[in-house]
Amino acid sequence: MAYLKTQEEQDAILKGGLLLGAILEDLGKMAKPGVTTLEIDTEAERRIRAVGGIPAFKGYAPSGHRPFPGTICACVNDEIVHGIPSDRVLIEGQILSIDIGMQYPAKSGLGQGGNGFFTDTAITVPVGEINSQARQLLSVTKKSLEMAIEVATAGTSVAEIGRVIERYIEPQGYGIVRDLVGHGVGHEVHEDPAVPNYYEAYLEKKLLKPGVVIAIEPMITVGDYRTDVLDDGWTIVTDDGSLSAHFEHTIIITEDGKPIVATLRPSEK
Repeated sequence: MAYLKTQEEQDAILKGGLLLGAILEDLGKMAKPGVTTLEIDTEAERRIRAVGGIPAFKGYAPSGHRPFPGTICACVNDEIVHGIPSDRVLIEGQILSIDIGMQYPAKSGLGQGGNGFFTDTAITVPVGEINSQARQLLSVTKKSLEMAIEVATAGTSVAEIGRVIERYIEPQGYGIVRDLVGHGVGHEVHEDPAVPNYYEAYLEKKLLKPGVVIAIEPMITVGDYRTDVLDDGWTIVTDDGSLSAHFEHTIIITEDGKPIVATLRPSEK
């Protein structure tokens, strides 16, 4: 599996990523009181298949896990990642994180076994009116992703991404989840390198190069950074029950220094 993607592979990743970004933006608009996370999940799968993709998360089964049953990871309030879509009804004042991945196109001459390439992206959105603490958490987490993307240029170390996020987040009193990190993406849902949202000295030697494709995904909490796993074996929550937000983009490192956000949503253009 190539660490560096060819130009043809990058083009395919960008095409799929922009489609996924548009899908995610529309899913975020569905997050209203009275809607279930399963309804959002059903629409997510319909949209992915309609554009010629395959849900990346559905059936995903890393070692020790039963296959993930959903197209999206749907996380409410203190749930950080891997929330299973269900008939749970969203309530005014909650926040909802939607994490989504797609393999695109479903079949092609590129990719693993002739299949397409993976992109991965996430947002956290309000359900109706939310309080000031939740609004600030969403704003800070989104800003930390934007700052990280800015420094993700050719020749920069992977460690710098975590350093930038940490220096922005920690002085404001928020927690940075440490049990979960960003990652390479493209041929598989998860590839090297690991991309922590905090500084790791050993990653100073891991330099970003043109053709590297990574998913940067800060997961920030109002309280402590420690986590727990629910009985379903998938859903990861904050150990202290504090609110958590999650934003993610797949980006492509380029020759000219400016990274390409492959999963850019229409409202971000």
